[in-house]
Amino acid sequence: MRIDAARPAGPFVAGLSAAGFKVEDAQGVTGVYPALLLTPVRADPWTPPALDALDIDALAPILDPVPEFILLGTGRDLSHPPRALVRALDARGIGIEAMDSRAAARAWGVLRSEDRRIAAAFYPL
Repeated sequence: MRIDAARPAGPFVAGLSAAGFKVEDAQGVTGVYPALLLTPVRADPWTPPALDALDIDALAPILDPVPEFILLGTGRDLSHPPRALVRALDARGIGIEAMDSRAAARAWGVLRSEDRRIAAAFYPL
């Protein structure tokens, strides 16, 4: 599936496939990631823990600079993040919005086109 949206600054999710998230950076370089961490300036491969074990340490690479909130793609289906993670992020003034990974990938482009200062963690499709 191809995702069409206004081109935001920095990396954006250009499409989805069985192999993962197709990400293009500002220079047009494309990579495909089964699981992914995103900030407004970079996309990194990610080996996520089981969702019920997700903690602040697993998200550390996307917490500096501090985002407004984290967009969490929880895989094929929507699942809620662990309460301990929500509390730890809240203590730092960071919100978290969970949705299935396909919806999160689409939301990334919309929110970044609005120049929102967000970060994202996407579990495999």
